[in-house]
Amino acid sequence: MRLSDYGDAVMKLAVRGLEGKTLDPYLAGWRKRVVPSLGHLPVRMITNGAVDRAIHSWIADQCSRSTVKNSLAILVRVLEQAVRDGIVDRNPAKISGWQREYQRAEDELDDPRSLALPDWNALTQLADALVRRSAGQFQGWGDVVIFAACTAARIGEVAGVRAGDIDVTNWTWTVRRQTTPSPGGLADKGTKGKRARIVPLIQEVRDLVARRLTPGSDPAARLFTGPRGGRISTAVLRDATHWDEVVTALGYEHLRRHDLRHTGLTWMADAGVPVYVLRKIAGHGSLTTTQRYLHPDHQSITDAGTALSAHLKARRSPDGPQLRVV
Repeated sequence: MRLSDYGDAVMKLAVRGLEGKTLDPYLAGWRKRVVPSLGHLPVRMITNGAVDRAIHSWIADQCSRSTVKNSLAILVRVLEQAVRDGIVDRNPAKISGWQREYQRAEDELDDPRSLALPDWNALTQLADALVRRSAGQFQGWGDVVIFAACTAARIGEVAGVRAGDIDVTNWTWTVRRQTTPSPGGLADKGTKGKRARIVPLIQEVRDLVARRLTPGSDPAARLFTGPRGGRISTAVLRDATHWDEVVTALGYEHLRRHDLRHTGLTWMADAGVPVYVLRKIAGHGSLTTTQRYLHPDHQSITDAGTALSAHLKARRSPDGPQLRVV
């Protein structure tokens, strides 16, 4: 039985004793986070790792601390009922450490620039090192890393890129919300509606995209797959390339797959991309989130003052600005 079906069947038992003010956020957490993340799995297949990845996805989606807590709490209650029913031997949702991960996520939001790679050479060095550590030295791993960083995209979004999403005339990528299952029967993680967006493809990534786009390509064909044609997830990329060992050897112990997105947005901000454009590329819901990538130096502040002075001194008419009594 799937977790969603089991949870719906035993929900009255799972929430007994809860007050109304607690029940509402618990049930909302079940509907909006637990079921979309884990509901498709059979109850017996819910593991500590599956729960851990679900919590990480909620944190990455910028859910509040209380939202994550309530969602985890209802999951614990449902699986505790599964233990009493003899379906599982232990409750895999009773995990610790997510509070520390949440704190890290908050720190990341405060200073996402600190997680970015310094330059293009650092990115290609990382991509090459990951390829060398992978089985068969599969070049696709490096291409995924470069594409994600240069488009400021999530690995889950890169995994969902299809030939029909690429506009080779304007060299843009339309990041779409995935609504239909893939040919293999599994739906892509895709992206949220507010994150659906159009992203520019810079010259450095056009060649690797062009290699995968042949005349008459099926619009539904994936651009990036694993060496066996499977879908790439952040966990697959980590395990296949020995990510943790590689980044540690390169001196980037803090670097996670999601941080490739911070790299792209930081580089775009430093390149002078206007904040309102950067927000559209990032798919941020709040402008405040985008502004954290800006880092104006002293010279840029001085230049801003000079530009304002020049604007105020500009002659707006042959005889300069004119005041008249109304």
